[in-house]
Amino acid sequence: MKVVIVGGVAGGATAAARIRRLDEQAEIVVFERSGFISYANCGLPYYIGGVIEDPEELTLQTPESFFSRFRVAMRVCHEVTAIHPDRKVVSVTNLETGEEFEESYDKLLLSPGAKPTQPRIPGVGLSKLFTLRTVEDTFRIKEYIDQNHPKSAVLAGGGFISLELAENLRELGMEVTIVQRPKQLMNPFDPDMASFIHSEMRRHGVKLALGHTVEGFAEKDGGVDVLLKDEAPLHADMVVLAIGVSPDTGLAKDAGLELGVKGSIVVNDRMETSVPDIYAVGDAVQVKHFVTGQDALISLAGPANKQGRIAADNICGGDSRYTGSQGSSVIKVFDMTAAVTGVNETNAKKSGLDVDTVILSPMSHAGYYPGGRVMTMKVVFEKETYRLLGAQIVGYEGVDKRIDVLATAIRVGLKATELKDLDLAYAPPYSSAKDPVNMVGFMVENIASGVLKQWHLADADKLPRDGSVTLLDTRTAGEFAHGHIDSFTNIPVDELREWLGELDKSKPVYVICQSGLRSYIACRILSGNGFECYNFSGGFRYYDAVMHDRCLIESATACGMDKV
Repeated sequence: MKVVIVGGVAGGATAAARIRRLDEQAEIVVFERSGFISYANCGLPYYIGGVIEDPEELTLQTPESFFSRFRVAMRVCHEVTAIHPDRKVVSVTNLETGEEFEESYDKLLLSPGAKPTQPRIPGVGLSKLFTLRTVEDTFRIKEYIDQNHPKSAVLAGGGFISLELAENLRELGMEVTIVQRPKQLMNPFDPDMASFIHSEMRRHGVKLALGHTVEGFAEKDGGVDVLLKDEAPLHADMVVLAIGVSPDTGLAKDAGLELGVKGSIVVNDRMETSVPDIYAVGDAVQVKHFVTGQDALISLAGPANKQGRIAADNICGGDSRYTGSQGSSVIKVFDMTAAVTGVNETNAKKSGLDVDTVILSPMSHAGYYPGGRVMTMKVVFEKETYRLLGAQIVGYEGVDKRIDVLATAIRVGLKATELKDLDLAYAPPYSSAKDPVNMVGFMVENIASGVLKQWHLADADKLPRDGSVTLLDTRTAGEFAHGHIDSFTNIPVDELREWLGELDKSKPVYVICQSGLRSYIACRILSGNGFECYNFSGGFRYYDAVMHDRCLIESATACGMDKV
């Protein structure tokens, strides 16, 4: 059996190694357009910033090392220019010599990946305008910085690469501005959770121009003007386009393969395309979202590696199946960690799901043990069924392990209420006896049983201020004086029982505290004394962060809060 693989990196290289492990006799040829067969995409910004010092650390395998171990012919600087399914051959060009030839196959695996989205606007192609996708891109940016010592950079786009590059450029002492058409960074997160990411970026000196559309680029004063719609240009010594990626599927289209979302390659759960004996994996393929079941594009290294292994199994006569992607990911944002899995609230509603959320701010480990840090968790679940749909966490220590627990819970089909039953490891330096994931389960169980009724951020502006409801802040007097929501009355939770006679039982009570815990206790006191009570999901800390971020984005003068 002869297998030809188009593209290395995650999916292609993984598949090649797996095929060899399953079939010692197979002839395996990999054609890679770049000069590198297997490299760490996620490490590229950290080489630019000097965190990774040796460029060889970016290269996981060389053609020589791969051949030595797996006897796979790795042809770098070779571009496959056409696929001929009727003859089962591909046309190839040696990019170093210009030689053109054809290579036959019994099985063909496409792993072309994705390419940086290039907007059709004036100025694309300027010498000081860069993209960051390949090792060659990285070396080009690194060389420019080392030789020219730019003082400023504009990054167009607000995804993973942009944030990681912003951090590394700031560490080099550069002024960095991120411009993004949506009014938030990191679209896998809901806008409220993105607020905490925005705050961390600003805290480290990154300027955010959110809600602005780039209309072009122009050379000026030795640098680049980034032209914005209805705004003054942004000027910088260099610009990096990081506005997203598009499936690199020109070969597949020309060969007549069925295409799907945004031109991606349609595959079944065996990673087979619409043409016999042709498989496809990685960023170029359309997948099923594990939570919604809808067609999706999810460009992450983890799914690409799994898909490469599955395709290899099936090429070698097995029957492996890909069950879908759920978008689990994590990112370092200066000192902060942000992670997500499943669907966020925004996309869940767009998918037609009837959802609710809980928001909590637990400590990373036991409060009495030194060094604990607060994290903010938002968990999305389906009403009525309590099916766990997604989670977002921003914080410091312990974020990654909590998101992995929640990702696993989603994968095995746990209900949000069942999170309370998970038996998770505890010691004071690492967690609390009631782990934050368990706390999510307790909260959702309280909702399911009617013990807890919530009100959310979206309800804040709708609450009547005419006296028909009671608006109650149960923090201390000092906390209340430092900042509170307009029209809320302060009664500290520990004094609430003494004030019950002053409250009208005929009016619903909407309660808030700093994190949601004291206001929950207040609601139990009130409910136990005949009041109808609703607890704010997230607490004032969350409310303050989100509203402050919105004011900065909108340049609003009225923040909806009374701050001293």
